[in-house]
Amino acid sequence: MAKGEEVENGSDRHSLLLELPLGKASKTFNLEKTVCSHGFFMMAPNHWDPISKTLLRPLRLTLLHCSSSPSVMVRISHPSHSPHCLHLLVYHTAIGIASLSSENEQALLTQVSRMLRLSESDERVSSEFRKVYDPTESSSSFVCGKVFRSPSLFEDMVKCILLCNCQWPRTLSMAQALCDFQIELQPQSLSAMTADFIPTTPAKKESKKNLEQSEVSACLTAQFASEINGSFEEEVVCKSDSHLLSDRIGNFPSPSELANLDENFLAKRCKLGYRASRILKLAQDIVKGRIQLGQLEETSMERSLSNYDKLADQLKQIHGFGPFTCANVLMCMGFYHVIPVDSETIRHLKQVHAGKFTIKSVGQDVQKIYAKYEPYQFLAYWSEVWDFYGKWFGKLSEMPCSDYKLITASNMRRKTKRKKTD
Repeated sequence: MAKGEEVENGSDRHSLLLELPLGKASKTFNLEKTVCSHGFFMMAPNHWDPISKTLLRPLRLTLLHCSSSPSVMVRISHPSHSPHCLHLLVYHTAIGIASLSSENEQALLTQVSRMLRLSESDERVSSEFRKVYDPTESSSSFVCGKVFRSPSLFEDMVKCILLCNCQWPRTLSMAQALCDFQIELQPQSLSAMTADFIPTTPAKKESKKNLEQSEVSACLTAQFASEINGSFEEEVVCKSDSHLLSDRIGNFPSPSELANLDENFLAKRCKLGYRASRILKLAQDIVKGRIQLGQLEETSMERSLSNYDKLADQLKQIHGFGPFTCANVLMCMGFYHVIPVDSETIRHLKQVHAGKFTIKSVGQDVQKIYAKYEPYQFLAYWSEVWDFYGKWFGKLSEMPCSDYKLITASNMRRKTKRKKTD
């Protein structure tokens, strides 16, 4: 099927099939390994389906950092009959958009390329890393030399903030809350937004949200299960698909959608705590031009040590960006010679490398342990961590999304070790 060809499905809605050529990456590219290479794939609005091995999420129709442009749901697949390109199925008429411009299509392709790190420099890094990293024969690691990220630097930055000082289940819930809230931030919802939010009765709203999320997951499973037995180009849409592709799943908020919100309101609405002030200040500085995301990304294209230092200095000036957040953002930008360290790093080193590791020494400890992989220390460290998670919880790419919250340090103690499922 040609790039940009309309697909009419059984519910009289149209979708658009775009093809994204993989180029040299087609020889080694694996969608499952690339997507399921970092915890970001578990965070809303990403939805990885282990049955069809496809990624579903909303993407914006423009690349403007301060835009609150409409989003469309996109399903990314890598059909076996088309090894040299990815398929992007774009559900556009579900939100009232009759057709997409060439600029819209290019914006979608660019965002997917960023998420999957399909640039020539990313492919070079991946190839070089695979040459120096030699996992054990028993390893189940998805070693591909790439780390899944978001379609925008802003989403990466906010998600790195959400990783700070909390357990994984809360990180997941905060990301989900922001995406749920983004539905209300859309122009047609703003007038009713404040009236609908009642912070004194969270249990009722939480129950309703959980019910809706389970309905969405059931719908996704039904849709993908029906498609997996046939061609991915023959679209089968479940009965509640119109809700699934429009008002049930929100995108990650843009800077302009967040910049004018009240800090206390956002903190309570999305249960962000102190992180609300950091996210709001980041959004406001981007909207007002004090932070130029485009310039930051342009600088990161040349991954030299001098550029790393330049970017690190700029990120440290952002409100609430400490060493851990900065290191994670720089990793998302493609710098792998510094390993972000926190209590989870200490846990991993103690369980895998055995020794007396402390919060004061861990930064130097990881640099010594993984020095032989320079300048790809993070890729070696993360491949080892990811493999360790897989041994405890089973293959992460096959884990149902309802189990993502189980990946915590408390569930990785020796006495509670879970057997890997077949």
